[in-house]
Amino acid sequence: MSALSNSNWDRRNVLRAAMGLAAAGGLTACGGNTGRSSGGSGDALVQYFHAYGEAGTEQAIKKYAKAYKGANVTTQWITGSNFEQKLFAALLTKNAPDVFEFHPQIQLIKSGQVADLTDIIDPVKDDFNQADITSHTVDGKIYGVRMIDDPQFFFYRPSLFEKAKVEVPTTLEELIEVSAKLKTSKIKGAYLGNDLTPVQHNLIWSAGADTLTADNKPAFNTDGVAEGLKQLRTLFTSGNLLLGAPADWWDPSAFTQGLTAIQWCGMWAMPAMQQALGDDIGIFPFPKVGSAGQESVYNGGWSMFVNAKGKNVEAAKEYVKWLWIDQKEYQEDWATSYGFHIPPRTSLAESATKLKTGLPADGVKLFNEFGHFDNIGWTQAMIASFNDVMANSVRKDDDPKAQLAACEKKVDTELKKLFG
Repeated sequence: MSALSNSNWDRRNVLRAAMGLAAAGGLTACGGNTGRSSGGSGDALVQYFHAYGEAGTEQAIKKYAKAYKGANVTTQWITGSNFEQKLFAALLTKNAPDVFEFHPQIQLIKSGQVADLTDIIDPVKDDFNQADITSHTVDGKIYGVRMIDDPQFFFYRPSLFEKAKVEVPTTLEELIEVSAKLKTSKIKGAYLGNDLTPVQHNLIWSAGADTLTADNKPAFNTDGVAEGLKQLRTLFTSGNLLLGAPADWWDPSAFTQGLTAIQWCGMWAMPAMQQALGDDIGIFPFPKVGSAGQESVYNGGWSMFVNAKGKNVEAAKEYVKWLWIDQKEYQEDWATSYGFHIPPRTSLAESATKLKTGLPADGVKLFNEFGHFDNIGWTQAMIASFNDVMANSVRKDDDPKAQLAACEKKVDTELKKLFG
């Protein structure tokens, strides 16, 4: 879900820095109210959410929890820029949440931190987007229930394209050319986020490569990805790219305030964009990189997990089943009433009226045609290693092939730790 607040934390992409569970151990659990005192019938449960940016989200989550009769559910709505640090610090204490949102990551499973939810998902498994099921499955067991799918793509102003006499780019080379023609004394050609890392997965996919192979080997160190990094370097140094925007890429304000003609952002921001710009908005996927590539859309999103080391695992699973599997009305409300997101349940995605026409329908089409999902084996440490590739070969001027080779070595080490 979007982050239309003033925080500079990147809420949209998979979290940036390595989680550092051990390092986080020194932090205290966040929030004074742990919710451990039972004020209602049944068990007392605590759920952790990061502070979504859209108005009404906190109230909605608390309303759903209040409607649940099986336990007294308290919500920790965690503001600020370090949700992951607070979450993982809290998981090491006696005040750990019973239920929390995060992204599918294999180290949570290998460390025994998250409960197996196969039994509650299995009866409805066929009604979920199968890519979401795959991204939460290890050794045939499903960990986590997807709440929302969040496609990300480029937004653009058709009126500015018309004025500059340019077409929607389908290759990275064309994006560089178009950005140059769109730039004026008042507006930059494009915005890819303040550190450019939001598009790093798309760069890999659009070059015809992948983060990992099906048998968990590095798959990103290709000539196509190296060429894409060189092209991004050209764009970075061109003067046509917006750098240092007041709010980061997940917030549409750079686009809505006329600082850029093109912005990388997510479907969640569409209502705010439409309010500001009316119908003067179009979208396109990350363009093709090199001859072996294909356009790509990144599917972010959030999932609900049960703390396997908590005191009330069965009660927590019951609550997750009730809210994120049984209560379709709440699931649709969460996905479409506070920004636009695609429900991971196929039946809901097909019936959600707000996604059937106009810009949201275009987003769903791109998601279905070009969407890529997180790989559960691609961990925080691996993401951080590729962040370094972006920093060193795009924002600095290091050799992309050397950077990719160094990253591959680090990723290989991580994979051996995880898979032997």
